This record gives sequence, structure tokens and C-alpha cells, in this order.
Amino acid sequence: MMKYKLLLATTALLAASLAASAEELHIYAWASELPQEIVDDFAKETGIATTMDTYDSNETMMAKLSAGASGFDLIEPSQYTVQVLSKQGLLLELDHSKIPNLSNLSEDFKNVSYDAGQKHSVPYIWGTTGLAYNTDCVKQPITSWKAMWDPQYQGRVYMLDNMLAAYIVGLQVNGFRAGTTNAAEIEKATQSLIEQKKVLGGYNSTNFAELVASGEACIVEAWNGNITQILSESPNVRYVIPQEGGSMWIDGFAIPKSAKNVDAAHKFIDYIMRPEVAAKAANLSKSATVIDAAKALLPKEVSGNVAIYPPADSLKKVDFILDTGDATKLYQDGWTKVKTAQ
Repeated sequence: MMKYKLLLATTALLAASLAASAEELHIYAWASELPQEIVDDFAKETGIATTMDTYDSNETMMAKLSAGASGFDLIEPSQYTVQVLSKQGLLLELDHSKIPNLSNLSEDFKNVSYDAGQKHSVPYIWGTTGLAYNTDCVKQPITSWKAMWDPQYQGRVYMLDNMLAAYIVGLQVNGFRAGTTNAAEIEKATQSLIEQKKVLGGYNSTNFAELVASGEACIVEAWNGNITQILSESPNVRYVIPQEGGSMWIDGFAIPKSAKNVDAAHKFIDYIMRPEVAAKAANLSKSATVIDAAKALLPKEVSGNVAIYPPADSLKKVDFILDTGDATKLYQDGWTKVKTAQ
């Protein structure tokens, strides 16, 4: 009888061990924003088998979720994407009791307009959309989006291959606010983007930082995080928030309603909210953290880098793009015209 009880106990322990080792987490995140080292650290500490796939636009990620993709437990949407996905009922409501480190979030990010009370998402990093240029071929400092229409740079200007990001430039260069829902303003921006194609080398959301660093591109529309990752090795590259405004963005973590490993997803969000982990992630990705205690742990070359943490006065005119609602169709139709124009 004693041997039988010991056998049962051993079997139960083995089953528990196998169950723990079988726990998985599948992350779908922005390329270059979530360092693989952070993912590996989490897997090592928790024993959760963690994999990561990446994307280069919110639209790519949204299309997969809307089409019924069910292989992801954690995603990294930008602010307006959180609004869209939550309206579509595609995001799980977060269980804050499983994210005790949420208390570390900076006050500036606790009451974001697009997701009050972090109901569906938790901010991770923030940054800006501006332009970068190579001083080897751009001899005078650039301060305006207008330079991206300058014929002297023909074939060496690149825009982000992203609808709303491209419209930031098209709208602001005309004096309009990015994310407008005004049909006439969107149409004017569409025509400007079509006109711009005469000087464009192309649209690129993947390796635009490398293009401007190598000099293949003179000017690129850029997300600052990608540019800051190459600045230390490319002293000829400058990043600028243009005088027309540029934009600010916040990328965070959310759990799709189709997630199969919800507990593991909550564990990862809680893990990334630890100051020391957030600091390591920000240092590796050269991004701005949303946790004050983490910023305090960063080396000066990161915390003092104006491309990562821009001066307050340069943020006065930045736009913060939210869900464009019914006007999204206007952008989509305009974008089709832009991409198909010769």
C-alpha cells in the first residue's frame, strides 16, 4: 500500500512537472522593439517556452487577427490599434491582479486617452515619427517635411511603407493635423503624396535606418527607435522632429481574445514592467521607457539622447494619432491611389 501511495505521489509530481514545462507563450511584436534577449531571459526565469514573431506595421498585425489568426498570446499594438481591436472585440480585458508591477507605470502613461485604466493594454515604450538624413549628401540641416519633395534628392528619399505614417507627412506638409477626419484635407494630402513619388526611391518600413546610414538614402521618414539603434555607429545620421510637428506614438502589450496561454501572457506583461527589466529592454532597443524608475537605471547615452527623449519644446506640435473611425476608408482609398500612381 505504501509503495502504491509513493507511486501515485511520484506520478502526480511528474505530471505537474510536465504541465509546467509544457506552458507556452507566443508573442507577435514590432520588429526591433522587443529584444530577443528579454524574451530569452523571461523563458529562462519562468520555464515558459516563449517564441516571438515580428511585423512591420499595425495593419499587418490587425489583418491577421481580423482574419482569425489564433496562434498568438500577446501582441504589441500602437495606440490607435488598441482602439480598433477593442471595438472589434478582439482583445481580452486584462486582469490587473495578475500584473502587480503595473504600479510601476509612470503617471504620464496611466491615463492614456485611447485605453482608459489600461483595460485592454499596458504601455511598453513610446517614441516619435520624424525624419532622418545623412549629412554626406544633405549638406544643410533639415527642419521641415518639405525636404522630402526636393528634386535634388531624387531617388534617395524613402517614406515609411505604412498608410497612416505616410499621411503624417502628407497632411502636415500642407498645414493639417495628422489623423484628421476631414475628407478635403485627406484628399489634398493624397495629391501631395502622389506628387512626391517623382523623387521617391521607395517606401520602406524594415531597413530604412540602414539605408540612410549607408547613404543609399539621403532622407527617410523614420520611427526614432530604429534610427537610435544605428546612431552610435553612424555619426553622419541626424534625426529630426520636423517643424510641422511629426507624431508621438505609444506601443504596448495586449492579449488577443483568441489567446490560448492567457496566464503566461499576463506573466510576461508583469515581467516587462519590472524597472530593471524595462531598463534592459529600453537600453537594448534604444527606446524610451514608460517607467520612471527604469529610466533612472539607463546609461546617459540613452537617457540623455535627444533622439530618444526629445526636449519638451520639440514635442509641442506633435500629433497623437487615434482611431480615424469612418474616415479610415478615405485613407485606404487615398493610399491605394498613392501606391498605384506612376
